[in-house]
Amino acid sequence: MIRKNKYRSAVHVAKGTSRPPSVNPVMLNVNKTGKKKELSVDDYVSGILSGDRAILSKAITLVESSLPDHQDQISEVVERCLAHSGNSIRIGVTGSPGAGKSTFIESFGLCIVSTGRKLAVLTVDPSSKRTRGSILGDKTRMEKLSVHPSAFIRPSPAAGIAGGVARRTREAITLCEAAGFDTILVETTGVGQTETTVNSMVDFFLLLMLAGSGDELQGIKRGIMEMADAVVITKADGQNILQAETAKDFFSSALRLFPVPPSGQVPEVFTCSALEYKGIKELWDKILKYISLSIQSGYFRERRREQVVAGMYDAVSHYLHDSFYNDRIINTLIKTMEKQLYDGKITPYKAAAILIDKYRNG
Repeated sequence: MIRKNKYRSAVHVAKGTSRPPSVNPVMLNVNKTGKKKELSVDDYVSGILSGDRAILSKAITLVESSLPDHQDQISEVVERCLAHSGNSIRIGVTGSPGAGKSTFIESFGLCIVSTGRKLAVLTVDPSSKRTRGSILGDKTRMEKLSVHPSAFIRPSPAAGIAGGVARRTREAITLCEAAGFDTILVETTGVGQTETTVNSMVDFFLLLMLAGSGDELQGIKRGIMEMADAVVITKADGQNILQAETAKDFFSSALRLFPVPPSGQVPEVFTCSALEYKGIKELWDKILKYISLSIQSGYFRERRREQVVAGMYDAVSHYLHDSFYNDRIINTLIKTMEKQLYDGKITPYKAAAILIDKYRNG
């Protein structure tokens, strides 16, 4: 049987790939000087509201800037996004080194996005005091979550900011919410005496602990334990299951020694295995229940109001810090003070008083 040729002629042109553009699309965003075109406030806001993740990343980089020339632009971008923010669940995650925060967040994040929610993860890496650099490796440790279409992971350097969070984390939360993310996870650099600022930014504060490593005693510190809305014993798998259950009982007993928190909900202790996805769904259900009860009682709204007030104090601190260290006269005088301190000709307190007096009086 002879097949009928679908072509009218033996000579035909096969459909090929379309011709690539004559101009590299990337170059369309470059001006005549060879530099990338700077985005305007309108560019940032429209990009964020449309869910453009590239623009969102650039906007977060902008708000983390301490350059004086960027401050007006930062303020306007954040102000215009505020009306589109606030409609999310904000969760803070902290834990001691080795507790497996990144592994936990990936499993927990995958659980959240599987329910149809959009998740933004703001991670914070410690910065070197010597070079001020950060590895920013959290995104590479969350391979599955980082490529999920409903997830956005943004690592930022701590850059010397106390509280376990990055500079302007509050503003980054606002931008992510305006971009349409309804769940925000904020990971701190780790448990410490000063790493408590994140609690004033979130609706639910999660403390990760590792059984059998001394955390049972360290966890009794009131500063961290009193703020925790839930404690999670991680790596509860294999030979660690018995230790994890023992630690769970220990922390549950410890939490009973503390007064009932303002939310009226007594914190619970969970065990989980991020590798085996055990206990993850139960924890997420607990958070949803906590948020629901907080909204019903009015505590959720009250806590958000307190966060706004805390944000004002943060803004004042950032402004004074940037204004002081960006002052040319102060920068010159600091070098003089450093030399006198090095030579033992002045005390640190006297040097600080001179600098502050010069800053105040010009």
